Amino acid sequence: MTQFVVLLLASLAQAQTPTPAAPTASRPPVRTIISIYDLKSRSARVLYEADQHYEAPNWSPDGRYLLINGGGKLYRLPLAGGPPEPVDLGDLAAVNNDHGISPDGRHYAISARGPQGGSEVFVTNAQGGERRRLSTKAPSYFHGWSPDGQWLAFTSKRDADYNLYRVAVTGGPEQQLTADPGYDDGPDYSPDGKWIYFNSERAEGWDLYRIPATGAGPGDQLTERLTRDAYEDWFPHPSPNGKQIVFISFEKGTKGHPANQHVVLRMMPASGKGKPKIIHRLFGGQGTMNVNSWSPDSRKFAFVSYQLK
Repeated sequence: MTQFVVLLLASLAQAQTPTPAAPTASRPPVRTIISIYDLKSRSARVLYEADQHYEAPNWSPDGRYLLINGGGKLYRLPLAGGPPEPVDLGDLAAVNNDHGISPDGRHYAISARGPQGGSEVFVTNAQGGERRRLSTKAPSYFHGWSPDGQWLAFTSKRDADYNLYRVAVTGGPEQQLTADPGYDDGPDYSPDGKWIYFNSERAEGWDLYRIPATGAGPGDQLTERLTRDAYEDWFPHPSPNGKQIVFISFEKGTKGHPANQHVVLRMMPASGKGKPKIIHRLFGGQGTMNVNSWSPDSRKFAFVSYQLK
C-alpha cells in the first residue's frame, strides 16, 4: 500500500508540473501538419504532413512556396505540392523558427547560432552562398522585415531584459526601439511601414502593442496597447493589405510560448479598434506562427499544428 501511495503521489506531481518551453531537439516526437487558412471560406486545408518536426511558415512574395525550418535547417515547401526542399546555408547551423523573406524575395533573414554561442541574426541570399551577421549580441531573434526592404526588426536580451531593436539590412549600428523592463518580443511591420506590432508582458500578462517604426520614444510613451483580455497573446502579424492582424493566443497564465498546447488563432482590426475574434483552434504553440505567414493577397495565411506520436 505504501508503495502504491508513493507512486500515485509521484504521478500526480508529474501531471501538475507545467511543461516549459523547450528547444526543438528536446521535444517529444510529433507529426507536423502544415495548413492554409482561407478567410473567405473560414476553413483550413492541410498542405503537407510529415512525421518530422517543422515550424514557422513564411509565405513567399511570389506565392510559390512556404519557407519553414526543422531540425536546425531551413526548407522551401512548394505550395503546388511536394516535399520540403533544403536551402543551402553552408555551415550556418541551428536555424530556429524566427526567419523571413525580403519583400523582393531575393534574401532571407535568419536567426541561427552565431559565434557567441546563442541565436543571432543573419541575412543570406535566397539561393544560398553569401551571408552577413547583423546582430551584435546574443541571444537575438529576427521577426520582421520592413516593407521597403531596408530594416530588420528583432528582439534581443541585454542586461537581463528583452527589448526591440532594428538594424539596417546593409549593416551598421542597431537602434533600440523599446526600453520598458517588460519582456518585448515578436516585432512585425505594418505594410505601410509606419508601425511595428509586438507582444509584451509589460502589463498584466502577455498582450499586443504597437509603436511607431522609428521607436517608442522616451519612456516608451508612444506605445499603444491593443489587447487586454483573458488570453496570453503572441506574435501579431499584419495582413499585406493592412486591414487586420492575426496572432496566437494561449490560455491565461501560460508562461512564455511553450510547445504542445491547446491554443487559438485570433484576428482583429490592425487599428486596434474592435475585439479579437477566434478563427481557429488547434494543438500547437511554439512553432505554429512565430513569423508572418500571410499570402501576398491577404486572403490566406499558413500555420502549423502538431500531433503527439
